[in-house]
Amino acid sequence: MTEVIPAPRSVVAGSGEVRLTAHSQVYAGTETEGVGHWLRTVLRQATGLPLREGRELDDTEGDSIGLQLDPELGPEEYRLVSDWTGVLIEGGSEAGVFWGAQTLRQLLGPDVYRRAPLSRDRTWAVPHVTVEDAPRFRWRGLMLDVARHFMPKDGVLRYLDLMAAHKLNVFHFHLTDDQGWRVEIRRHPRLTETGSWRARTKFGHRASPLWSEKPHGGYYTQDDIREIVAYAADRHITVVPEIDLPGHSQAAIAAYPELGNTDVIDTTALSVWDNWGISANILAPTDHTLRFYEGVFEEILGLFPSEFVHVGGDECLKDQWRRSPAAQARIKEVGLADEDGLQSWFIGHFAKWLSARGRRLIGWDEILDGGLAGLAEGAAVSSWRGYQSGIAAARAGHDVVMCPEQRVYLDHRQDGGADEPVPIGYVRTLEDVYRFEPVPPELTSQEAGHVLGTQANVWTEVMEDHARVDYQTFPRLAAFAEVAWSALPAPEERDFAEFERRMAVHYRRLDVLGVAYRPPTGPLPWQQRPGVPGRPIEGPPPNR
Repeated sequence: MTEVIPAPRSVVAGSGEVRLTAHSQVYAGTETEGVGHWLRTVLRQATGLPLREGRELDDTEGDSIGLQLDPELGPEEYRLVSDWTGVLIEGGSEAGVFWGAQTLRQLLGPDVYRRAPLSRDRTWAVPHVTVEDAPRFRWRGLMLDVARHFMPKDGVLRYLDLMAAHKLNVFHFHLTDDQGWRVEIRRHPRLTETGSWRARTKFGHRASPLWSEKPHGGYYTQDDIREIVAYAADRHITVVPEIDLPGHSQAAIAAYPELGNTDVIDTTALSVWDNWGISANILAPTDHTLRFYEGVFEEILGLFPSEFVHVGGDECLKDQWRRSPAAQARIKEVGLADEDGLQSWFIGHFAKWLSARGRRLIGWDEILDGGLAGLAEGAAVSSWRGYQSGIAAARAGHDVVMCPEQRVYLDHRQDGGADEPVPIGYVRTLEDVYRFEPVPPELTSQEAGHVLGTQANVWTEVMEDHARVDYQTFPRLAAFAEVAWSALPAPEERDFAEFERRMAVHYRRLDVLGVAYRPPTGPLPWQQRPGVPGRPIEGPPPNR
């Protein structure tokens, strides 16, 4: 059972196995106690074995597991050795030990992912093997949009477990948009009282004539967020919150109409948006709006200890600013060239505000539209409209997360067949994702050092429940995880057939985990959505 995903750097197989028994122990050395607790918990659930806590590594027998740090290893690097002395996992940090423990779990077989043992009599064995491994990127992310369709807290915790199983370590939490505000802000209670619910929901693409007339919504209390962040931290995952501004803000304006461009439209008539696409209703560039969102971010910083805070900054339609005397006065007052410059000023304000508090701003690549000179020092870019914005930012010395829509937007359809449910965007197969390369060849080695890593994005407009999210996300997230973790050759040289061989085992793991993935043969009858219009784009995506 060495079909590990993502692929380790080095695997040397031996000739025997370590069998876990009722006498097996788990020893956790200094600073690995959290991993030891997690590993004992999940293995006890699946195996029914007591797996007592070992007191000293030398006291463990040949059927036990040891965890310890090795300062010679890199921060997330690990070494797993299974031989006649037992299993030893060493890491350069507790995170490295944790990723080694995830590999151990895969080596034990799919049933180790169960929450109760199928039999008390079965054999649990780890093959004799030496695995040496380390990640390619420090940012291995998944963005989950819970604004378009709300995912209850238990579903979020489940996705954190699925991320950890694939050695992903950044959870980009898209919490606000036109269609819903999902995080409690105590000084502005109407953000959730009003902004977290919409009266109805478009079913399918925005051109669809179909509607669900049932109100939709929900939000996370601050204690829910603390639980999510702590759960993620136990799995060595950083949660990066996204509060979208100045566009994608209709839910906030519906809750607090004074945030909108009141000199252009009657913002009191707005409600949380029930359609998809890009709303024209954006934040007014006023001092009141700045102070309001500073208050929002003060509470966000208290909930999320992450280095980065995402501010969105994408798809900001500026027609209201063009017609707004207040916006035009702000442009003149600050000495800006146009509305793009006004957006840069807006983003720049919060970049400086966050920097003064020891945090870093990250935004979608539209934050570059006002010019690179307007991007605050230390700000980072999520390059989604292809590679070019990321290349420009990296060349200017800004950090970049590569997540081009044409490659790793998992809401895009997985096949061109007519039975693909609510087909959106380009066809992006499992193999397409496996051949994605995050670092453009145009970058020098120094410039490439600004590519923090990569991220797959899951936008949920047409994903009304967790089964639909599962279908779009898996199995492609497994391929993406290998791209983000493993030192793969150039895209055209990657051995997809060998990856498929390992996936044959990995599908069984996903089955045990209850993941409603897309089967290799196509959607099952209950996964299809006949008659629900999508937005398919024909032909290959542009490579830009």
